[in-house]
Amino acid sequence: MSLNITNIDLHYLTKAENNSDVKVTASKGLIEVNEKISAFVESLHNIYNSKGSKAFGAFKEENEDSETQPFSKLMQDYLDDEQQFIPFSNQATIRLKQELQKYELAETGYLVTCHYEMLGGRFLLVALLPVSEHYYVDGELNIANDQHIDTSKLQLAARIDLFDYIDNREKGRYISFIKGRAGRKVADFFLDFLGCEEGSDPKKQTQQLVEAVEEYVNVQQLNPEEKQNTRKELLSYCKEQQQTGRELDMTELSQVMPHHDDGENFFKFCQENDLDIEEKFPHDQAVVNKVTKYSGVGAGISVSFERSHFGSDVTYNPIKSTLTIHKVPPNLKDQLMKLLAQAETDED
Repeated sequence: MSLNITNIDLHYLTKAENNSDVKVTASKGLIEVNEKISAFVESLHNIYNSKGSKAFGAFKEENEDSETQPFSKLMQDYLDDEQQFIPFSNQATIRLKQELQKYELAETGYLVTCHYEMLGGRFLLVALLPVSEHYYVDGELNIANDQHIDTSKLQLAARIDLFDYIDNREKGRYISFIKGRAGRKVADFFLDFLGCEEGSDPKKQTQQLVEAVEEYVNVQQLNPEEKQNTRKELLSYCKEQQQTGRELDMTELSQVMPHHDDGENFFKFCQENDLDIEEKFPHDQAVVNKVTKYSGVGAGISVSFERSHFGSDVTYNPIKSTLTIHKVPPNLKDQLMKLLAQAETDED
């Protein structure tokens, strides 16, 4: 296993709605790292990587007060060996408790603070793991309930790339965090706890990339099939970067893109045409997913088809606002034939 855990600690926090009281239960010390713990952290690492709605930022300037120090200062003291991991995680939890007290929302979960290395990266992961209730049957066939960590619902999480924090701090995107869908107040208290402010916009940068790819394949004068294959190469590369938690590298991407006869690659094309795309940047996978497919949902209708079928197997009339499918998928055709037969029976 390529995962190496330096330190990990857990705290349990619970807060009722419309109540400022936050109860905190601390662990008894550093968690002993074994195969189960390593597998758990690796799972968290992969789940975090798979989240498409992430933003990036950096620590903002904060006034140090007497009650608690900024998270950035606590972390720096730990990295400089001026403070042990348990005091660091305990004080960080106090900061989170103070931020939670400012809101009327309910929150329950396990705060995990983990310093680890994986696949050549060095990270500090801070996440509030949600809990869910489940039912089980005991040995005497009694039905009982209990709680479990529900990592599938992970929303409040941030990861600090410690290499970027040390070597590339000026880029202002060494902190990544999940952009919550449950309302800004939920996300705000977690970002305030970290003292993080959003910086670069992966969605905008990725959209510029997609537009550049379309311009590039047109200049290359590729046929429709070659264009679609190029889009698939882009999609495949970006998915691989997302799964490993790495930034998109234009030099690497250029190697999987078609070249001009004179050897000009995609990144050189972007530079020569003043396309505002960085050499390396975190991308938004949701934007890239749309390069090979069109899809839409609304009013009880869901439609999805590969881009290469547009104009041939699928046509759109903008005047009548109608979509015509010329080649109906066999499984859908079977369902439609049964529906027609049933309609005829009902008429009789």
